[in-house]
Amino acid sequence: MENSQTSKEVLARAVRSIGSAEFIPDLLDLMRVYLPFQGAFITRLNLSRPPEHVYDNVQQARRSAVVDRWLDRAWLLDPFVVSFISERHDPIMVLDDVAPDRFSSSDYFNIYYKSIRLKDELAVFVTLSDSTLFFSLGPINSAARFARRDVKKLREMQPVVAALCEQHFYRSPRSQSEQIAGEITLKALIETTCTGLTNREIEVVQHLLRGHSSKSTADLLEVSPATVKAHRKNIYRKLGISSQSGLFSIFLQSIA
Repeated sequence: MENSQTSKEVLARAVRSIGSAEFIPDLLDLMRVYLPFQGAFITRLNLSRPPEHVYDNVQQARRSAVVDRWLDRAWLLDPFVVSFISERHDPIMVLDDVAPDRFSSSDYFNIYYKSIRLKDELAVFVTLSDSTLFFSLGPINSAARFARRDVKKLREMQPVVAALCEQHFYRSPRSQSEQIAGEITLKALIETTCTGLTNREIEVVQHLLRGHSSKSTADLLEVSPATVKAHRKNIYRKLGISSQSGLFSIFLQSIA
């Protein structure tokens, strides 16, 4: 931890606000001492139910595009959430750690991610007794990437952030009405909106929607790229589309 009086004062304020409504803003101020960021969107992740909203500082005019769409179903394509579901996540990760090989040219990036005006994103994961907190943080300059030295500072501070969260959420448990029942998966959504596909074709669609190339998809499914291309051809024919953009449009329409 840095030795400045300011960081100690901010830490003290976060400790004092445990169990109160001011805790999350105070905690974010503490994290900003080590890593400058602007946007913050916090949810609870659980393998058996959709994410639950905890906090965000998104402007009201942009909530529909940034928050509501993500909470609806776009989270199913979020590379950080995919990493969490696959149990391959670290406590602190940046977008380059989790993005598929064609993420920057994928329809998800161009239609959803680019719409939130970010070039980079940093995730902080905190494991609680019944769920995992997912902090999605955006840089101050949306066209910039997080500096490695700042990421390193926050990574060193993460155990303190986790301990504070553990205390706060232990003292402020969710009420029964706040717990969301039901389960939604990308596979189930594809089965509903893209009828007539085989199980293997559904697997291919999942990887394509998340931004994987044919080669990357082939590696994940342990088949040849030619096999994936054949599956893509059959998928497009069955769905009456001619490109991956058409596939993503179907997904977006299901979200809407």
